Amino acid sequence: MTQKELNLGILARVDAGKTTLTERLLYEAGVIDDVGSVDAGTTQTDSLALEQQRAITIKSAVASFAVGDVHVNLIDTPGHPDFIAEVERVLSVLDAAVLVISAVEGVQPQTRILMRALQRLRIPTLMFVNKIDRAGASDDRVLHMISERLAAAVLSMGTTNELGTRAASFTAHGAGDAEFVARLTEVLAERDDRILAAYVEDDVGIPYDRLRAELAAQTEPAVVHPAFFGSAITGAGVGALMSGIAELLPSADGDPEGSVSGSVFKVDRAPAARRSPTSGCSRGRSGHGIGCASAMTVKERSPPSRSSSKSGRFSVRPSGRERSPSSKVSQTSGSAIGSATPAQGRRRRSSPRPRWRQWWCPPRATSARACASCSSSWPSRTRS
Repeated sequence: MTQKELNLGILARVDAGKTTLTERLLYEAGVIDDVGSVDAGTTQTDSLALEQQRAITIKSAVASFAVGDVHVNLIDTPGHPDFIAEVERVLSVLDAAVLVISAVEGVQPQTRILMRALQRLRIPTLMFVNKIDRAGASDDRVLHMISERLAAAVLSMGTTNELGTRAASFTAHGAGDAEFVARLTEVLAERDDRILAAYVEDDVGIPYDRLRAELAAQTEPAVVHPAFFGSAITGAGVGALMSGIAELLPSADGDPEGSVSGSVFKVDRAPAARRSPTSGCSRGRSGHGIGCASAMTVKERSPPSRSSSKSGRFSVRPSGRERSPSSKVSQTSGSAIGSATPAQGRRRRSSPRPRWRQWWCPPRATSARACASCSSSWPSRTRS
């Protein structure tokens, strides 16, 4: 059975519970044995020392897990407004997103900014109302805030029990819930004339399987946003969210035999101070032969593959020519195209770069003193 690929982003304002939700998803999928704590600095995606000290997410990080026949590349993003640039770069490689909202605070200004970006790019989005176990949590109030402040067609996918207590839980709706089926039909019929015609003409009602398929179809263009409730700390509602991710969100259609195409969306520093660009391979297969991605950086059970990267997966090239976020990777040259780096498009040198040579030096310069660029434009940086 062919495994589908889904690049999923977790977005929210600060302190809404994104990283804790990421930990819980990895735990439920069997990737990790224990749920890490943000306050203790033991989470999988907060690897920087400053992230662990301050208990905040500063840079985006990729984790990986499987839900049925769907392989999910999960990207945990920062929630603080100061690091919004990290979120903007991630949006370019997402197939879908989960927008996390606190059941206590509800929709905040940062939530509105994120939702506007998702709607502008038409990224399919599920809502996850977190922290239903906290005092002051409310489901109806948050749903009303989503409809009013985010201007989104939201559909609650279940009911909550014992809100505001440690025993809070979430029960997903099914075909036997007549009220949910009626609400589902109403939401879908408002945006699809075929569903409306079938609802008017058929006295028996529309089959539930067709309604679920139509819900997935309207979720893909970001017309309808299914909402799940739960608590990342206790694990309530996370199982229903995982089922919704596999059923309702579209997976990437990559061509393993096609030409390589990918986007570099982040750059990390390796221990030897080398830049390690992380790229999402959106088409074809990247491998050593063409100088593209050569190792997986996601956190998953299986060991990383160093020979090639499948279509739809995230990889890193630990060394070699420079990359910058938002640059593209092609098979023709194996280099970043459309990038802002000055070294783009240059051929890889067979011998190590001389100590005097910098990125601004012309390719044919034989020495620092013979390099007109160094002597005229950057005399203070020349190393003889």
